[in-house]
Amino acid sequence: MDENPVERRLVAILAADIVGYSRLVEQDEGGTLVAIKALRREVIDPLLTQHHGHIVKLTGDGAIVEFGSVVDATNAAVAIQKETAARQTEVPPERRIIFRIGINLGDVVADDGDLLGDGVNVAARLEQLCDPGGVLISGTAYDQMQGRFDRPLDFAGEQHVKNITRPVRTYHVRLDGGGRPWRLRLKSHSRQLRAAAAAAILIAAGGSAWWFLSPNAAKAGPPAIAVLPFENLNGDARWDRFAFGVTEDIITDLARYRDLAVIARTSTDVYRGKPHDVREIGKALDVKYVLEGSLQVDGHRLRVTAQLINAETGAHVWSERYDRLAAELLEVQDEITQKIAVTLTGWQGQVTEAERTIARRKNATDLNAYDYWLLGIEAKHRMTVEGLIQARAYFEKGLKLAPDFMPLARDMGMAIILDIDVGAKYDFPATSEAARKYTERAYALDPNDPSTNFMMSVVGNGEQAERHLNQAMQFGSSNSDVMMQVAWSYSGWQTERAIELVEQTLKLNPRYPSWWNFPITKTYFAARQFDKALPSAKQLGDSPNLTAYIAMSAAQLGKKQEAVDAAARVLQLNPDWTAESMYPYQPFNDETLLPEGAAKAGLPVCMTPAQLSAFTGEYRLKQCEEERARAAALN
Repeated sequence: MDENPVERRLVAILAADIVGYSRLVEQDEGGTLVAIKALRREVIDPLLTQHHGHIVKLTGDGAIVEFGSVVDATNAAVAIQKETAARQTEVPPERRIIFRIGINLGDVVADDGDLLGDGVNVAARLEQLCDPGGVLISGTAYDQMQGRFDRPLDFAGEQHVKNITRPVRTYHVRLDGGGRPWRLRLKSHSRQLRAAAAAAILIAAGGSAWWFLSPNAAKAGPPAIAVLPFENLNGDARWDRFAFGVTEDIITDLARYRDLAVIARTSTDVYRGKPHDVREIGKALDVKYVLEGSLQVDGHRLRVTAQLINAETGAHVWSERYDRLAAELLEVQDEITQKIAVTLTGWQGQVTEAERTIARRKNATDLNAYDYWLLGIEAKHRMTVEGLIQARAYFEKGLKLAPDFMPLARDMGMAIILDIDVGAKYDFPATSEAARKYTERAYALDPNDPSTNFMMSVVGNGEQAERHLNQAMQFGSSNSDVMMQVAWSYSGWQTERAIELVEQTLKLNPRYPSWWNFPITKTYFAARQFDKALPSAKQLGDSPNLTAYIAMSAAQLGKKQEAVDAAARVLQLNPDWTAESMYPYQPFNDETLLPEGAAKAGLPVCMTPAQLSAFTGEYRLKQCEEERARAAALN
């Protein structure tokens, strides 16, 4: 008989860690440690005691806590997250202590005060998958909480976690206790070989319920969508599995977009193989749109159809058909699901466009904050001086109705800073400060939004700007609009990287929105690929800087008359335009690009002394400084 029998017990395990701990310590080690100790002393330890939790071990930036009840564990987790957030409202967003918490109910081995086994491992893996500031629980915990927990629990898919062979059901705890579910972050079983970047966005994209938590949510909420199980028209069980995989992958891809609320597969799976009326489904699931589809195999060909329907009216909004080789099963599934997701989402996706069409039909008195955002985006993306003025007017009206609707603040910052890019008249310090104010407001509302992080990189500088750009890429790695924004930032400095991002994004969305032509133009212009820059530049709005790209690219290609005509239009739009004043900051590593192109196009290169005295930007061309110095010496 074993003299030291293994002690096993069934317990609830809470695993927690601090988001971005290394970054916090690097920035301010002493302040971070003081803040953590204060939170533990004043918040965490008292709440663990209140809910009968026992700390098993501390792990540097986290902890493993044992509870006798999974209800106690989850109530403690909710209380910790809410109280921690409440204590830090006055702390700058980048300095806040934010926890991820995972909870599992499982069998563990007690060993000299420690707990070991899969029960602990699963809790730790769930904590890694959890949204910052959120609580993610396992299926075993969920099963024991029915009727014993007063907050909604939203299914978040079956996750394959490291060193655990079986998939783990997961559920988000809805911390606000009401409203629509948190947008899900699911992992598809059929795409385990997808690149690490796609997996990273599943782990990192938190804060997705900010619109439901806002007191102005009724005025600013985005539409919700339900994806119905795709129908297998063949009846072959093999294609049943494919139809299931397509459905789940579309939900996964759509769930990555922060401006769309996606209903969990378990809520729509009840409609599999049954006749249905999308209007009834819309009412039952509280969704605005329903996506349904089918697949059919004919010999070696596979046909997948998808259609988006307005669940309020039953009207078709969009439909598409994809014909591919059936032999390329997994590749086909990836391609189709990605293209459907990209087509439906984003600033100019089908869902947004459908909502914008509805907004255009309304009287001005009927418009709400979300409508103003939709119309402002449309105006902003025209990339003209007049369009940007109109966009800011829409955003301002929306912000009066819903000051906490993050996209309005974020895109107001964009609309302000774009005056510089298109060549409108601006005061550089005032423009930069205004853009910074709105961007920081958006970041405070949602620090994990990829486009907000992109804007933080624009208004920031140095290491902070680079960090936010990296976060934009991390949080938006499946968002084609965000990847094109990042390419825009890289275009003048890391040209090869910018080209890679542009070409990758164009493959993902060949029917791209018109504003993409600006980063495409700038990227190819920076690479001196003027034959690719020119056609994109021609698709841009009529503004001084954008027309200058036409003139300079045409001149570099020897298209003299086209260059002359475009140059004349530039000076008509802005008689004071010069290559030196085109940007208030250094836009390209290659400082010869602008003066060379402008000179060939017959455009003025250097500012006159009078123009220079009125210029508020920071950048000066070296050759212009030298010319002015020589002129001053002669006088």
